Amino acid sequence: MTRCLITAGPTREHIDPVRYLSNGSSGRMGYEIAAAAAALGWDVDLVSGPVSLDTPKGVRVTRVVSAAEMFAACEPLFTGCDVFIAVAAVCDYKPRVVSAEKTKKTADESAGMTLELVRTVDILKTLAARKTASQCVVGFAAETRDVEIYARKKLAEKNLDWIVANDVGKPGIGMDAANNAVVMISRDGARFEFGPAPKRDVAEFILTRLEH
Repeated sequence: MTRCLITAGPTREHIDPVRYLSNGSSGRMGYEIAAAAAALGWDVDLVSGPVSLDTPKGVRVTRVVSAAEMFAACEPLFTGCDVFIAVAAVCDYKPRVVSAEKTKKTADESAGMTLELVRTVDILKTLAARKTASQCVVGFAAETRDVEIYARKKLAEKNLDWIVANDVGKPGIGMDAANNAVVMISRDGARFEFGPAPKRDVAEFILTRLEH
């Protein structure tokens, strides 16, 4: 039985107890891949950021908030997985300092606020660097321009076996949409296109390519 680890959804990096940095990922793509993998009989662990989605049938879910929490959840699971599919839209930066109390506005309405940001852990690159010859690591590249150029760069720089690229700048596909359109590229040079189509169909397409 194939054992699969999947990440899904956004992460949140808190500025204070009520405010945070995040993105528009709904988590649907990762959840559909998890559901499709379970339907194939795969043993599936899903590490999910904050989403409003039901747990897919037959899938073990670990819920996290920040990039650090997602990495901590993935690290022990990665060792025993055959396939790692990193779908989550992980925040690249977090505030250097997190306020313990809600940050209040100043009386001066013209005054701004400056946040100093630092990098979060690169979950995909860190884990892909540890992969064995028997493991397959799949990344996602959500881009708004030069989609394939950036995807191929990510494929090489992060030591991936596959990259799934999608143009989130186009209406009706990608983040927080029911449909998606992807280009799937392997480190061996194979290239496949699929969509626009419902995300469940896209999930099944991706898994079919991984099984061959």
